[in-house]
Amino acid sequence: MTDLETFRAETRAWLEANCPAECRGPGGSEEDAIWGGRNAVFRTPGHKLWMERMGAKGWTAPEWPVEYGGGGLTREEAKVLASELRRIKAQPALNSFGIWMLGPALLQFGSEEQKKRFLPEIVRGEIRWCQGYSEPGAGSDLAGLQTRAEDKGDHWIVNGQKVWTSYADKADWIFCLVRTDAEAPKHLGISFVLFDMATRGVSTKPITLISGKSPFCETFFDDVRVEKENLVGTLNRGWDVAKYLLAHERTMIGAMGEVRSARPLGQVATDSIGADEEGRLDDAMLRARIAELEVDGAAFRLALERVGDQVKAGQAHPAIASMLKYYGSELNKRRHELLMAAGGADALEWESERSNHGGAARDWLRTKANSIEGGTSEIQLNIIAKHLLQLPGA
Repeated sequence: MTDLETFRAETRAWLEANCPAECRGPGGSEEDAIWGGRNAVFRTPGHKLWMERMGAKGWTAPEWPVEYGGGGLTREEAKVLASELRRIKAQPALNSFGIWMLGPALLQFGSEEQKKRFLPEIVRGEIRWCQGYSEPGAGSDLAGLQTRAEDKGDHWIVNGQKVWTSYADKADWIFCLVRTDAEAPKHLGISFVLFDMATRGVSTKPITLISGKSPFCETFFDDVRVEKENLVGTLNRGWDVAKYLLAHERTMIGAMGEVRSARPLGQVATDSIGADEEGRLDDAMLRARIAELEVDGAAFRLALERVGDQVKAGQAHPAIASMLKYYGSELNKRRHELLMAAGGADALEWESERSNHGGAARDWLRTKANSIEGGTSEIQLNIIAKHLLQLPGA
């Protein structure tokens, strides 16, 4: 056996022994998602155990260095782990903005003390993060942010407001952009800082969307003390950290385009519409649209894997994240459009237990935000046109 074959055999045996039965198969609801943090709520004891076991192994962040709590796997080993997790239909052991966004930024820009302090806690699911970027007057023009940090010697005093802060009301800490030099050009004078959401002066207010639900909050800072040791990167050069992190956020949002449903789309549609004499979905046009989505989703999954290899090799174009974000958002919206079409009139139901309180309709409405969050689709197309296609006048 090759080293990789040995690793696959060992990984398969470990997963079979350690992934609880309740953590296999598609998650039935948002409550199944494991976010961790000091106020974590788990649907079952098995979900908590799954996070703890994977975190102890470092496999919630399999390619991060072992010295920071990660799995220390090679890219090829990480692919094997991912394929074995798919084989047993394992649910994610941990959903984490710390893993998807902050962690890569800390690995690139953080001090050794910051890496040792925060990364192992992120891997183990002991700390939950939110992102303090967008403001009421600075959305797509993120560099126009006005939240300010006043220098007080060994600390700053932060005042201002953020908006669309996902899960701010549930997060333990925030990674936040603040203005530390009001006289500098807007892309300069910004710093990237970290602070505890339990700090005096931090408050949140949930925002309800058209779907009736929302992960988003308004977040307010009133004379919040932030220690200087929590500055990531160079003072007034937080824009460098912000851009690096945005690339990871856009890739994360784009990854929603992977075609994954609790049940196959064809099955959902057949249950609602019925089958023809050959046992196929009795709607040829809808059947073709579903097949097209599945093919596009498979191609996108391979593209994500290829880009991951390029990133690991240092060969990925910086703007490729915008392409993934744009296309993944469109795929996710298409998938939910088809789920609505497949569900027929029942998919419009909004409140009953039978429809999981209108889950299909609410999820469909939620996907409309995919074109806005993490940078609007228009912004992504501009980036693609200018930096990837190098179109004249872009």
